[in-house]
Amino acid sequence: MSEKKTELTSIEQLREKWMKPEVISGSEILLRSLLLEGVECVFGYPGGAVLYIYDAMYNYKEFKHLLTRHEQGAIHAADGYARASGEVGVCIATSGPGATNLVTGIATAYMDSVPMVVITGNVATTLIGTDAFQEADITGITLPITKHSYLVRDVEDLPRVIHEAFHIANTGRKGPVLIDIPKDVSAAMTMFKPSETTNVRGYSPCTVPNKLQLEKLAEAISKAERPYILAGGGVIYSGAHDELYEFATRSDIPITTTLLGLGGFPSGHELWTGMPGMHGTYASNNAIQQCDLLINIGARFDDRVTGKLNGFAPHAKIVHIDIDPAEIGKNVAVDIPIVGDVKTVLEMINPMVSRANKADAWRTLIQQWKLDYPFRYTDSEEVLKPQWVIEMLNETTKGEAIVTTDVGQHQMWAAQYYKFNKPRSWITSGGLGTMGYGLPSAIGAQMAQPERLVISINGDGGIQMCSQELAICAINNIPVKIVIINNQVLGMVRQWQELIYNNRYSHIDLAGSPDFVKLAEAYGVKGLRATNKEEARIAWQEALDTPGPVLLDFVVNKDENVYPMVTQGSTIDQMLMGDE
Repeated sequence: MSEKKTELTSIEQLREKWMKPEVISGSEILLRSLLLEGVECVFGYPGGAVLYIYDAMYNYKEFKHLLTRHEQGAIHAADGYARASGEVGVCIATSGPGATNLVTGIATAYMDSVPMVVITGNVATTLIGTDAFQEADITGITLPITKHSYLVRDVEDLPRVIHEAFHIANTGRKGPVLIDIPKDVSAAMTMFKPSETTNVRGYSPCTVPNKLQLEKLAEAISKAERPYILAGGGVIYSGAHDELYEFATRSDIPITTTLLGLGGFPSGHELWTGMPGMHGTYASNNAIQQCDLLINIGARFDDRVTGKLNGFAPHAKIVHIDIDPAEIGKNVAVDIPIVGDVKTVLEMINPMVSRANKADAWRTLIQQWKLDYPFRYTDSEEVLKPQWVIEMLNETTKGEAIVTTDVGQHQMWAAQYYKFNKPRSWITSGGLGTMGYGLPSAIGAQMAQPERLVISINGDGGIQMCSQELAICAINNIPVKIVIINNQVLGMVRQWQELIYNNRYSHIDLAGSPDFVKLAEAYGVKGLRATNKEEARIAWQEALDTPGPVLLDFVVNKDENVYPMVTQGSTIDQMLMGDE
């Protein structure tokens, strides 16, 4: 509370400082407007079309900018910052290839509803449409993957546009907003007046639910014999974890949290059954398939959760609570639709809810499933098992770290074996599944939460897609602990080729990857390697004792698979459980 008060005071001081009308450039307007929005750190990479903006930074010492080594690193770092802080992430890139290098990161944020403002430079307005040097129609290119976008042709529009962009990005269903600024607009001079009001025509998200629908939900809970809660990332984005806890414990309904919902409900609670879906728990998947009331809170019925749609939750009356009306009924038919902000909905429904008294036998059954079918793997004293590595990280940090991941087997093992106690502690690319996301997102998360331990868990494939950002960790002494689950292969692809493509292994061998310890040291980051449990414990403790960044290369068994697994075309209760 005191930190927020200090931040608001600082913004008011800046507003008072700049209250007197003054003729300044579009670039200075941009910087001042970002500071007035409370932006504390911007990630970016300069180039010709944004040189006026970067020149303006020279005199704005209060403006913090982190120079990454690639535009994709910048946008993933801004994404990690947004997820860890709950604030809008901001990045800047130049026109043409600088802007197009952001596309994967924009799509990543769009799929996962992450609030971001993405600022790109463009050629001068007189050159737009002429195929000028480093020209790209970035607003057109990103139209399907942005919540909204602006091409600013008049410098006088900049204060309004920036203020609107932050409002749109961080309200309703959150997402990335792009602002494209031609070079002559960033250079143009005009009178600066901060924008204070927001009135975006046609944009009015519905946050307060229909009370009649809430009454229907309360009644359904009272009648249900097998109720179940499916909670997603919307719980975390709306800051509704406390309200969700009250809802679940007041009704005494078992709960599963999706990949992006991990941390939205404490993993140690007896009502929590783990993650659902393709690599979810036996208890969660069977509970979905056998429940008679499924309450979806802030999840979008992703195909990795539902499996075969025409066999999903076949016995359930389905409730869907979501801020985005377009998601309700899109994939799964819904009996009780509730449109509204998750936090507001739960605040309103909680006083109406009482314990689901008819569900005692159901609760007992689910607890038995949890006991009988936990995650299992065959441990070894000879080779290092990836599941054991994640368990070690969890035990030594007591589930209190912020964990970011890349995409693949290590991502699923981290989701399964790391037990999250609080929201905004799990940062991963869910919808798009972006390799290269893990390290730069950890940098952004550490900038957002400098006092917390941040662990970046990566595969040996994904780490090589943005490994150049090790330089940022070294130069700025960003104390991220970078874990590589090194199985010398594209693990998830290998697993699919083994189980689905009849052991036809095609182009998955990562032999010839660099010595990751030497790579880290080349950038000025401490590097450590472990090939067995004893070495792993020693290396990890050394990493924890080191105040700066550390890279740990855990060399693991390459034949290990992620189980349970639901293959495509199967219902989620048709799980491959593995040899165990």
